[in-house]
Formats: sequence, C-alpha cells, structure tokens
Amino acid sequence: MSTLERARCSLTAHPLAADAVLATGVLVCMVAGSFAVPRRDHGVTWDLRAPAVLSLVLMLAGAAALVLRRRTPRTVLAVTGTFSLVECVTGDPRAPVAMSAVVALYTVAATTDRATTWRLGLLTMTVLTAAAMLAGPLPWYAQENLGVLAWTGIGATAGDAVRSRRAVVQAIRDRAERAERTREEEARRRVAEERLRIARDLHDVVAHHIALVNVQAGVAAHVMDKRPDQAKEALAHVREASRSALNELRATVGLLRQSGDPEAPTEPAPGLSRLEELADTFRSAGLPVAVARADQGTELPAAVDLAAYRIVQEALTNVQKHAGPDAEAEVSVVRVGPNVEVTVLDDGSGAPGAPAAGGGHGLLGMRERVTALGGTLTTGPRYGGGFRVHAILPVNTTTAQGETV
Repeated sequence: MSTLERARCSLTAHPLAADAVLATGVLVCMVAGSFAVPRRDHGVTWDLRAPAVLSLVLMLAGAAALVLRRRTPRTVLAVTGTFSLVECVTGDPRAPVAMSAVVALYTVAATTDRATTWRLGLLTMTVLTAAAMLAGPLPWYAQENLGVLAWTGIGATAGDAVRSRRAVVQAIRDRAERAERTREEEARRRVAEERLRIARDLHDVVAHHIALVNVQAGVAAHVMDKRPDQAKEALAHVREASRSALNELRATVGLLRQSGDPEAPTEPAPGLSRLEELADTFRSAGLPVAVARADQGTELPAAVDLAAYRIVQEALTNVQKHAGPDAEAEVSVVRVGPNVEVTVLDDGSGAPGAPAAGGGHGLLGMRERVTALGGTLTTGPRYGGGFRVHAILPVNTTTAQGETV
C-alpha cells in the first residue's frame, strides 16, 4: 500500500480529522485568493497588500465551520452563507469567503435528497449573487459577482452527482447481497428437500423389506420343526428380501456420494415396470395381491414413475403390517386424461395392536411425494372395513423446484 493510500484510509477512518484538513486547505485557498487582483483585460495580478481584518476573520470563521460539515451540514451552510453574505456587502471584494459556502453547499447536496439540494442551492445562489450585484462594492456585472453564481451552482451540482453515484453503488451492493442471500436460501431449501426425499426413500425401502423379512422369519420359525421344506422356502424369501433391501439401500445411499467418488450407483430407480415383481414379494409373504393396469402403456417421467412405485410399495407394506392375517389387497393403475391414478385397497379388519392410521411416517412420506409433483393423495378407512389409498399424479408436472418433468 502506497503512502497516499495509507493517508486516504486514515482520513476515511477519522472523518473529523479529514474535515479539519479540508478546512485548512480551503482557508489557504481563500487567503491566497485574496491577494489576486483582476485586471481590465481579464488577466490576474498579485497584490502584496493584505486583505482587511474583517475579511480575514470571515475567512477564518467560514473555514472553521467546515470542520463540522458532516455532523450538521445545513447549519454549516447557513453559517458559511451568512459569512459570505457579509463579505459580499461590506468586506473586501477580493476575499473569496464564498468558497466556504460552496463547500458547505456541496456537502448538503451530497448528504440529502435532490429536492432539498434544489431548494437550498437556488436559495444560496440567489441570495449571494443578488447581494454581490446589488449591495457589493463592485459593479453588478463584475466577474466576481458572476463567479459567485457559477461556483455555488457547481458545488450543488457536484454534490448531487456524488450522492447519485453513492446511491447507485449502494443499490448495486444491496442487490448483490440480496442475490447472495437468495442463493444461500435456495441452496438450504434444496438440501432440506433432498434430505426429505432421501429419508422417504430410506423409509420406504426399509419398511417394505424389513416387514417381509419379519413375516417370512416368523413363518420359518413356526414351521421349522414340522415342515422344514416350507421353512427353507421362507428363509429363501428372507434372503431375497434382504438382498433387495441391500441393493436399494446401496443405490439410495450412493446418491450421497460426491461426484468424484468411485462406484457411483448405476441401477435405475424402480418404477411401475417392476410392479408385478413388487406384488410377488408380498404374495410370497402370504398377502394376496391383485394387480390391474389400464394405463395404456403410458411412459411416465422418472419422478412420477418412482413416486407411483413407492406409493404402492408403502401402501402394501402397511397392509402387510396392519391389515390382519386374512387381508387381501388390490392395486390398480389407471390413466385418466392427463393424470395417472394409483389405488391400493385392502379388506383387512386390522392386526392386533396395530397403530392408528396416520401414526407413522409412511402416509406422510406418500403425501410429500405426491404434493411435490403437484398431485393429490387421499387415504382413509373403507366403508365395511379395510383401507384405501388413492393418488392422482400428473403425467406432465412441475416439481417443487420449478422444473418440468
């Protein structure tokens, strides 16, 4: 950092000291200017005759007032304007006391609004110029009188330009900060949504497969002694369910890997194309499942296809866990206009000790999936016994992130 930059930083950190330096510079300029005498041919000569005592006092007082220009800019303008008015009427016409008023007017224009700048600027220009022309010792057309008009106008214009530039810079900075906050909020929102999505996937995978493992393990334990062949078959189903659970967990957890990590998951997400395979896993666990499809071979977007599969999986898992040992389930997938309707019904009376409907995270996860795709989900008991899950999923929809799928 250069010496000039260090000095500028120091003055910026101490505004009162900076104003004192400025006031000293203005005083030097006013005193030096009081020795300049204009000639008839518009040139300038230097006169060794010192200005009058009153002019020196006014110049010193006007410069001293500038030290407080940032704290009370309007008061300083009034004070320096008064000193300049006195100088224009009674003082030495060579003494440029109006320079302090010009600096004060610049400060007012730089720290207030444009309307105030126009009002105070025109007032200062009019009063000082009129006083110099009408009551001053020089002719009204003297260049010193016109100089008062010009310099006060320049001070007001320069201050207004600086204020406008500061406002533009501040507006740009504010927009940048808002944009940064918006990006951070969007990132946090996406992270939260991704966490919810992964939590739903983990819940669906674990609840489905663990329920099947639990049922088959119970069957194996019950028939182990009397029917070992059936026990072996049940244990085979346990092994198959656990293998499927591990594969799906590996694919879900793989989404948490960084882009450069090895062995990223390559298995596609499950969809309605595996609906029969899903139903077979429940049939092997002792739950009769009837599947009916009337979607005319509709090719669904990946997000809709996965949501439909998970809804059926979670609904059948709930039937397996809560509907009772004699329950039967029906699954239907129907294309209705721009939507695909997925319905899962059961006729169970309820398993002993089963929790009340809505007591877990399964129904909540299904509702979140459907809502994220812009669809609707209705769940509740059926008349005469059993439970019904009905989801309407738009084939072409907009996700919560605003992306069309």
